[in-house]
Amino acid sequence: MSKDTISFRINEEITEPQVRLVGDNVEQGIYSTQDALRMAEEQGMDLVMITEKAIPPVCKIIDYKKFLYEQKKKQKEIQANAAKIIVKEIRFGPQTDDHDFEFKKKHAKAFLEEGAKVKAYVFFKGRSIVYKEQGEILLLRLAQELEDVGKVESMPKLEGKRMIMIIAPKKKK
Repeated sequence: MSKDTISFRINEEITEPQVRLVGDNVEQGIYSTQDALRMAEEQGMDLVMITEKAIPPVCKIIDYKKFLYEQKKKQKEIQANAAKIIVKEIRFGPQTDDHDFEFKKKHAKAFLEEGAKVKAYVFFKGRSIVYKEQGEILLLRLAQELEDVGKVESMPKLEGKRMIMIIAPKKKK
């Protein structure tokens, strides 16, 4: 059984002595499991346990295959509506000149307008780590120039040989 398979106890798998019956084509209430099974059989449907945590457990008389199909459809819809977060990276050196900075800023702005997050980082090679203030100034300047399209999610922080800052797109009105 895969992790995305949904399973419910149906018909003879329900061992509780009493169940609460809900649904469209039945009198709602608490019935013995045998009575509920008989009612489901008379209608040519299945008795499906919806919630086992309730006391007594909640069951419904429905077509099990159709019910599973609808559950999978709901699951797919939930996944489709889930926000997909894309993170684009932009790399700077501690001594990045103005032209390169403008070029990379233009790309960062385009990424933010598309709705992607931007992970801007300054990579320090060798002994250039002594210029970490320059790296921080560079990242803060980028954040300031992009504040009309994005907001800083995490301020510049040094992780090993990288100083990283994350900028998230602003919500569109």
